[in-house]
Amino acid sequence: MTITRLLVANRGEIARRVFRTCRTLGIQTVAVHSDADTAAPFAAEADLAVLLPGDTPAETYLDIDRVLAAAADSGADAIHPGYGFLSENADFARAVIENGLAWIGPTPRAMDAMATKVEAKRLMETAGVPVLAELYPSALTDADLPVLVKASSGGGGRGMRVVRTMADLAETVRLASSEAAGAFGDPTVFCEPYVERGRHVEVQILGDAHGTVAVLGDRDCSLQRRHQKVIEEAPAPGIADGVRAALHEAARTAGEAIGYVGAGTVEFLLDGDRFFFLEMNTRLQVEHPVTECVTGLDLVALQIAVAEGEALADLLPGHPPEPRGHAVEVRLYAEDPAEGYQPQSGRLTAFDVPSAVVHFDNPTAYGIRLDSGVEAGTEIGTFYDAMVAKVIAWAPTREQALRRLAGALERATVHGVRTNRDLLVNLLRDPVFTAGETYTTYLDGADLAALTRNGYDEQGLRLAGLAAAVADAEERKHRSPVQRGIPVGWRNVVTQPQRTAFDRLTVEWYGGRDGYTSADGATRVVEVRGATVVLEHGGVRRPFTVRLHGDRCEVDSVLGHLALVRQPRFTDPAARVAAGSLLAPMPGSVVAVRARVGDTVGAGQVILVLEAMKMQHNVTAPADGVVVAIEVQAGRQVSAGDVLARVEEDA
Repeated sequence: MTITRLLVANRGEIARRVFRTCRTLGIQTVAVHSDADTAAPFAAEADLAVLLPGDTPAETYLDIDRVLAAAADSGADAIHPGYGFLSENADFARAVIENGLAWIGPTPRAMDAMATKVEAKRLMETAGVPVLAELYPSALTDADLPVLVKASSGGGGRGMRVVRTMADLAETVRLASSEAAGAFGDPTVFCEPYVERGRHVEVQILGDAHGTVAVLGDRDCSLQRRHQKVIEEAPAPGIADGVRAALHEAARTAGEAIGYVGAGTVEFLLDGDRFFFLEMNTRLQVEHPVTECVTGLDLVALQIAVAEGEALADLLPGHPPEPRGHAVEVRLYAEDPAEGYQPQSGRLTAFDVPSAVVHFDNPTAYGIRLDSGVEAGTEIGTFYDAMVAKVIAWAPTREQALRRLAGALERATVHGVRTNRDLLVNLLRDPVFTAGETYTTYLDGADLAALTRNGYDEQGLRLAGLAAAVADAEERKHRSPVQRGIPVGWRNVVTQPQRTAFDRLTVEWYGGRDGYTSADGATRVVEVRGATVVLEHGGVRRPFTVRLHGDRCEVDSVLGHLALVRQPRFTDPAARVAAGSLLAPMPGSVVAVRARVGDTVGAGQVILVLEAMKMQHNVTAPADGVVVAIEVQAGRQVSAGDVLARVEEDA
């Protein structure tokens, strides 16, 4: 069949990515979106858009009947599931096919075969693909430790936890099962031996309906946090030719064993020169752009061509292309790595990666690619994944790709929410990573304070503070009512410096007919040009770009990005929070209350559990004490900063 109108049963950057290929191929597009995504860029870019009323995934993107109704209402003749949500749901694929629509993905039978990790490992073992032993929680002993508890369904690190002591086993299994049930609707978990310094290497395959499975290269995704990928690259560095060939052949065997059709990824754990099957993702991967860059292929276009019945012999005559150059991708998240990768939410007031030469496409020459589901003004909410963008560098060598990507991230403008940008820049320059020696647990014991530090030392902070204070003063001067050209607050005889208080420092400065200077005279303002404040300190001129959003001052310079919040001169007593109050660290839903008023608790004991952005977060007692108040119940939605409970510390 020939596809004419395609519905993407997904959101964000993957929807925009598929739309880009459809425009190239001359295929009309349909977006489905929740209430929360009504103003999202992907919903505006589609030729047609259908609202799925509600906000949560369960009532919108995961509702099969609603998605199929949207396809019927819009006249779509094909559905692309993207990744996440229903992308690996065989029942959804069957329903799509039964409704006479083209399914852009593997057969439901192949999806069933790989749907649960337990059954997939058994099938792969039968096919001759190396696997790790499956361990049953009830039969574990100290000799088996450490082990990894994994959700049988789904992926993305959810429902995955490490157990190092038998005392932690029961609770870890319970938490992993609860998280798996919430994320995938299946509480089944299993255990396998935990390889402390293994590498995560995956192989991209593509199958057609004529029995051919092609291997399109490999990727390394070893740098992870909480079992979720942070940086991905292609080809995987530092692998011996013989091992790489064996990996590719094992992936081909896996695809042929289940009659795989479409784009898929076979994931392996590499331990030295040995490797073991982890799972197969029966969909397009988040990190597919690095494979596209080094092969020059459009994987979405190939998915569509295979779904239309074309043969790989015609699509990829001869052999799949050999990799050219090296590509590295980072996942820019709205999160605070220094605070346990705590998800962030809020309005993205500015977003720009000026180095990007293409969006959702392969560069025609070595350069930077940007795939993002957001733009300036987009609201980062709590219902979905917190990824802001994928930034990809393609260069002749790995070293050049790492340097270009670090520079592109440094020069990016990302305002309004805290992100992992500084962590990514530092990792791209980390000597262990640049040597290709990282492993899946590398970040577990890392010094996150050092890895999230940018160039703002004490002196840099003072300079940024002065630039922000001057920008703020200039804006206030332009907004102030004047009399005979004299701004309100002007004084003829200056007796003391002006003071501007921010959340991280207080700046003292003078301003008059001769311009602005710091109170100590060591720094002077050379020029204020639009949003740029040029300072001179120690004989060196330094430009700072300052953008004001209410009381928030976003500062960018060669030192990196810094967010300063201007403090009010007087504090409202009603805004003060009682000592011992436990505040919601982010917007989310209370899924459990583990303590009652009157309970004696210890420091670090879990009082409540919040769910936000598909992950569960513990809210713990700050010190030994007694619970004197519980302000919320399970099921309640809370905002960041809401008081959840109060613990009165022991005297």
